[in-house]
Amino acid sequence: MTDMPGPKPGRARGDAGVTTAAAIARLAGVSVPTVSRVLNGKAGVALATRERVEAVIREHGYRRPETEAPAAIVELVFHALESLWALEIIRGVERVARVNELAVVLTEMEGRLTPGRAWTEQVLARRPAGVIAVFSELTVAQQSKLASRGIPLVVLDPTGEPMHETPSVGAANWSGGLSATRHLIELGHRRIAMINGPVVWPCCRARLGGYRAALEMAGIPVDPALVRDSTLYVEGGLKDAAALLALPEPPTAVFTANDLQAHGVYEAARRAGVRIPQDLSVVGFDDLPFSQWAGPPMTTVRQPLEEMGAAAAELMLALGRGEQPRFTRLELATELIVRQSTAPPRTA
Repeated sequence: MTDMPGPKPGRARGDAGVTTAAAIARLAGVSVPTVSRVLNGKAGVALATRERVEAVIREHGYRRPETEAPAAIVELVFHALESLWALEIIRGVERVARVNELAVVLTEMEGRLTPGRAWTEQVLARRPAGVIAVFSELTVAQQSKLASRGIPLVVLDPTGEPMHETPSVGAANWSGGLSATRHLIELGHRRIAMINGPVVWPCCRARLGGYRAALEMAGIPVDPALVRDSTLYVEGGLKDAAALLALPEPPTAVFTANDLQAHGVYEAARRAGVRIPQDLSVVGFDDLPFSQWAGPPMTTVRQPLEEMGAAAAELMLALGRGEQPRFTRLELATELIVRQSTAPPRTA
C-alpha cells in the first residue's frame, strides 16, 4: 500500500494525548500500515516518510494498545562474551526474568560497542519488555526509537556518558580503586603500579582515580612510568606486567583493572622468576569465581556483577510499568577481598 497524502507533522485539533497508530498516521499523512512498518522496524518505507513518522512519534509518543502487549522477553546486549564477567551479569538478569516469567534474548556484538541497524529493526519487531545494554553504546537515534515505542532501556556499566534520562547501573569503581591501593600502602608498598583499561571508559577512569587518590593521600607521588593503559584481557596484563618488571626499579606491587589482567601479571611474574607475593603483590578487580583458585589465591576487589544484572532488570521492569526512578544512576558497593597474593614488600 502506498502512502496517503495528508498534512505535515503537527498536533491536530482534538488529537492531544491521542497516540494510537491511526492518530500517528493522520498526523504524518500516511497510511496505518506504513506507521505499523515504521513502529516494527520493517523495511519498505521511504527514508523521508520514515523520518516524518518518527518525528510525529517523538512529538506525541505512542501508546501500545492492549492487543499489542510487549513480548515476554528481555533483550540483553553485550559487546563481547569472552569471560565469566558476562556470565555473572547474565545470571542476575535471568534470575529476575525467571521470577517475572520472561525469557532472555542475548545478543553479542563481537567486540563492537554499538549495535547495527539490523539489531535495531529486530528489536522493534520483537517489541520486548525492555532492553539492557551491557558495556555498550546505543546511538541517540537508537535510544530515541526505543523510547518512541515505549521500550524501556537500562545501560549497565556504560562505556560513555549515557543520555541524562537513560537509567544506568554500575559499581563503586573509584572506591574500589582506592581500597585496593590503600591496602597495598598499608602493607608497606611505595612503588605500586597500575595496569588499567582504556581510560575513555568511565569504569576504568574511576578505578585509576581511586588509585591516584590513595597515593596522594599517603603522600606518595604518582610515577607515570608505573601506570599503563592496557586491554582488559590476560594478554594485556601479561604484556604490560613484563614491561614493568623489566624496569631498572620495578614495582613491588601491581593493581589491575580486572582479574583477567591480574592473571596476566601472574604469568609475567612466573616467566621472570618473580614470586607472588614474596617479590610482588598483586590485586585484581571483579572477584570472578576462578580468582580464588589462582596460585596463590588472588586478592581482588569484588564487583557485585550478579547483583548489578538483577538491579538493571528490576529497574527495566519498573520503567515498563510506567514508574519513574528516583535516580538515573545506581552504583552498587565494591568490597576488597584479601587472599594470599598480597604481603609486605621484601626487605633488601
